Amino acid sequence: MPPMVSGASLRPIPRLASTRGPALFSHGFRPFFLGGAIYAAAVVLIWVPHYFGAYRVPAALSAVDWHAHEMLYGYLAAVMTGFLLTAIPNWTGRLPLQGAPLVLLATVWLLGRIAINLSLWIGPIGTAVIDLSFLVLVFAVTVREIVTGRNWKNLSPLAVLAVFIAGNVLFHIEPYWPGSAEVGRKVAIAAAIALITLVGGRLIPSFTRNWLARESPGRLPRPFGIFDKAAITVSSCALALWVLAPSFRFTATLMLTAGFFHTIRLFRWAGDRAWRDRLVLILHIGYGFVAVGFILLSASILVPETVPLSAGIHAWTIGAVGTMTLAVMTRATLGHTGGKLVADGKTHLIFAAILIAALARICAVFEPGHMELLIYISGIAWTAAFLGFAASYGPALIRPRLAKS
Repeated sequence: MPPMVSGASLRPIPRLASTRGPALFSHGFRPFFLGGAIYAAAVVLIWVPHYFGAYRVPAALSAVDWHAHEMLYGYLAAVMTGFLLTAIPNWTGRLPLQGAPLVLLATVWLLGRIAINLSLWIGPIGTAVIDLSFLVLVFAVTVREIVTGRNWKNLSPLAVLAVFIAGNVLFHIEPYWPGSAEVGRKVAIAAAIALITLVGGRLIPSFTRNWLARESPGRLPRPFGIFDKAAITVSSCALALWVLAPSFRFTATLMLTAGFFHTIRLFRWAGDRAWRDRLVLILHIGYGFVAVGFILLSASILVPETVPLSAGIHAWTIGAVGTMTLAVMTRATLGHTGGKLVADGKTHLIFAAILIAALARICAVFEPGHMELLIYISGIAWTAAFLGFAASYGPALIRPRLAKS
């Protein structure tokens, strides 16, 4: 398994070039974690009243497609880029992207967000060119760094980026191929969950083992082995079938099997023994939503009249993706800016808010009489979580790294 999915990917980079510009653009995680968090909050803050018909965003996409696109290819793409730009120097030994090139990349991401939100006025072709440019540039930067650093073992990020680009293309050809945006939405969600099973499958037991070995000797997470490979293989096949044949009973069976695999995998990581470290605990909880999503989506195929599709979708998107991105962003920011790897009171509130957002949105599916209230609760909690991250961690992201005392 490549170092991409090892604990090393979130350790401080051994060296940085000196830059004269703002500290915000001294390392890739800084602008993309901060910008991604603010945008994640803004999209939902706009989306909830938009969903209930209060107003309409001037986007050419349908309301649901606009929301899905900006959560997946806006906020999530930014956080993924921040993670990649932080991890790549560890794999290659090269200096990270800094200064003017990083400013350019962040600007292209921001222009993509503006283009999508004004796409009714810009037109489909112009919007597609502007929006797709960001992921294409990220792909090019990743290729350059891996090839120049001759780090052939870390080609897996290119596959994930290629899938994301393909999914985004499907969104933009919706005017010419109706229904393609729905496929693009599933492609992005499937890629995100696959990435969590790979990256989380290394980071979570690694961080748990480190804490337990230091604070609570005893039972430790099981090492990566045949069971983990089987879980990843089964879930990858299930995700592919979910995209290509979402209503087949065999898809449901494979999804249910994947859910049980990931449930067992989670128990193998001894998270119950590390509950006192909230930075570790939140990773286990976030991963738990991966298993819940597989099981709910399987049920939505087998008994759609009882379990609606959106229950599993939101278990994955809010529960797994939302929680895991916040967990990684907080830990990486603390580690890379000189902070202590300890969750303070504000961080506890951030984690509590994202969990409330996930649970309220899933419950809204099963409680139609209280759906509007629960959706508002979920939206407010999600916004609070990401604005809370921006407010609490933003100062560390825009100032130079603190010297270790």
